[in-house]
Amino acid sequence: MTMKIKALVEHSDFNLISTCDDLERQIVGVECCDLLSWVMANGKEDEAWVTVQIHSNIIAVASLLDFSCIIVPENIKVDQDVIDKASEENIAVFSTALDAYGIFKVFYESGI
Repeated sequence: MTMKIKALVEHSDFNLISTCDDLERQIVGVECCDLLSWVMANGKEDEAWVTVQIHSNIIAVASLLDFSCIIVPENIKVDQDVIDKASEENIAVFSTALDAYGIFKVFYESGI
């Protein structure tokens, strides 16, 4: 099963904080890790990435691996320069009050 970025936009627990033109993009899985080297070695194209990292390197990694989106849990504030860089790269970045477990629960209930 897959989910579209648009489904997260429409879900009340997720807030799209960057600009993204491709809300029809598919999400085929979820990667949850904060160690960038691990994500670079194990992440797969079209995954959503859950991370507490909020520096600009997350945009570079997401772009390199062609992730569908980045999800920042627990209402962690993302600096505007990181949001601007994500918008430039057309990478959807979501903020949510949910923790990693809650995020995975949403994906699990959606069939992912």
